[in-house]
Amino acid sequence: MELLKQRILRDGQVKEGGVLKVDSFLNHQMDVMLLNEIGREFRRRFDGADITKIVTIEASGIGIAAIAAQHFGSVPVIFAKKTRSRNLDGALYTVKVHSFTKDVTYDVQLSKKFLGPQDTVLILDDFLARGQALLGLIDIVRQAGAQCAGCGIVIEKQQQGGGALVRAAGVRLESLAVIASLENGTVTFAQ
Repeated sequence: MELLKQRILRDGQVKEGGVLKVDSFLNHQMDVMLLNEIGREFRRRFDGADITKIVTIEASGIGIAAIAAQHFGSVPVIFAKKTRSRNLDGALYTVKVHSFTKDVTYDVQLSKKFLGPQDTVLILDDFLARGQALLGLIDIVRQAGAQCAGCGIVIEKQQQGGGALVRAAGVRLESLAVIASLENGTVTFAQ
């Protein structure tokens, strides 16, 4: 998605350790007009898939998923929670997801009352690096007996291998910007 790539080049910052900081427009302050175009692009790429629910993980995927849902007929968005809260009760789908960034393993949870075999799910998230969060969400969708139409990622960090893992699992993956390298503080996109 050329608009997104240009925004990454203009406003993204490459930090130590291969971190791409896009907090000025994507995952802290959100450019709603850009998110709307991202939602429109996901709709174009998943046209023909009869999406009934969009699933994401807290927190950065929520805004993306909510705006994208409007392009899919305002289907419900469900966000999996990384921690148990008092308002999350009843039967739950649960999967362990390790965050390499934070070096923490989360018990990611989603209520069974919101997802079932009748659903066709699109999974959306902001970043794909090593793929653990995305594979965890795919596992939850499969636990529910729902159909996974695929995964939409705003920025895939190709060099960290998560995309290859998801594709090897036989899941359709559509990434709007695929980064091949962040070496020497420069963003290089995959061809």
